[in-house]
Amino acid sequence: MAELQNLAYVVVAASDLGAWRDFGREIIGGGIAEVGADTVGLRLDDHPWRVLITTGDDDDLTHAGWDLGSAAALDEYVEQLRSRGADVREEADTLASTRCVERLFSLADPNGFTHEFFCGRTGMVDDGGALSGIVRGDGFVTGDLGIGHILPVSKDYAEGVRWYQEVLGLRYSDRIRQEIAPGIFADATFFHSATGRHHSLATGQFPSAKRLNHLMLEYRDMNDVGLACDRAKKAGIPIVLELGHHPNDEMFSFYMRTPSGFGIELGHGGVVIEGDDWEPKLYDVMSDWGHARNMAMVD
Repeated sequence: MAELQNLAYVVVAASDLGAWRDFGREIIGGGIAEVGADTVGLRLDDHPWRVLITTGDDDDLTHAGWDLGSAAALDEYVEQLRSRGADVREEADTLASTRCVERLFSLADPNGFTHEFFCGRTGMVDDGGALSGIVRGDGFVTGDLGIGHILPVSKDYAEGVRWYQEVLGLRYSDRIRQEIAPGIFADATFFHSATGRHHSLATGQFPSAKRLNHLMLEYRDMNDVGLACDRAKKAGIPIVLELGHHPNDEMFSFYMRTPSGFGIELGHGGVVIEGDDWEPKLYDVMSDWGHARNMAMVD
C-alpha cells in the first residue's frame, strides 16, 4: 500500500511579501528565492523552496505538498484515494512546474485548504539553501523527514481526525488532552507519515481566526532555537509561547507570530518514529515544562 512519505512543502497566501522576506531571512535564517513578482520562496535545504509565499489577502495556509517518493507510488496512492471516495484530481503541467515537481495531484481538505501529492522534486540546488549567516548550526532537519509539521484547526474535530487517518492514510502517533479549566480541555491528535517524523500533521478544534494554527521548522542545533527567540524579541515579533518542551515529540521550542498572523514553532530534538512497534500514548499536558503563554497574544 502506497503511503505519504513526508510533508515536503507548504504554500501560504500573504498580504505582505516584504515582511515575509525579512522574517524568513533575518529571524528564521532561511534563504530567499525570488520566484516571481508576486511570489517568494523560503529555502531551508537543497530543495528550490520549502515554503512558498504568494500574494493574497488570505494570510493563511492554502496548500500542503506531500511527497510519494516515486511515480508508481503516486499512481497507487491516487487510486487508493479514489477508492475511498476522495475527489482527487491531476493538475496541469503548468502548476506542477510552479511547484517544482514532475507530476501533481490535488485534493480539498475539509478544513479549507488543499493537499497536493507529487513525485520528483525538480530544481534542486547545491548551495545548501543559501541560508542566512545567522544560523549557527548545520541548518534545518529536513531530507526524508520533510519540512516539519503543520497543525490545521478542524471545523469538526472527530471528522478531521477520521479524515486524516482514513482518507489521507496518515499513521496515528498519539494524543494530548489537557484540562485547562474545570471540565474544559485542550485536545490535539498527532499523525506521522512513512518516514517517521513524530508528526507531519496534527489537528485539534478550538477558536481560531486562521485555518493554520502553526507551522513547525526544526533546527539541527539547539542553540539556533534560543538565538531565533532572542532575534524575534529584539525585533518586536510577538512571542506566543516561550521556550519549553513537549512530552510527546520531545521538541524543545518556542512559538511566535508570522507576518500573516498564524504561528510558527521553531524547535530542536524531535522524535523520529522507527519501525512498526510504536505505541501511541494519551498525554495530559501539552508541555512538560516551559511554553508559558503570552496572554496578550491570545485571540
